[in-house]
Amino acid sequence: MTTNITIPTSEADKKKIADCIREIDGAMTRIDAERDFIKEAASALQDSVGVPKKYINKMARIYHKQNLAEVTTEISDLEQLYTEVIK
Repeated sequence: MTTNITIPTSEADKKKIADCIREIDGAMTRIDAERDFIKEAASALQDSVGVPKKYINKMARIYHKQNLAEVTTEISDLEQLYTEVIK
């Protein structure tokens, strides 16, 4: 299966594409920096209070998504399934 790509001939369209690619690159750079910050913040907190990073990261995701009830239900369902299946 081949994909046909329409290569723009208009200089305005080429500029639009190049400008968008540069904007996306900038966004990706910011995302990388934020990921680095998150890793460093979780490590520093683990070192200072002793809570493992995996729990800090899980708490942060739950807080960000505001879905504690959903996560709690999912864990309860998983626990029930596990205890019923794995005996």
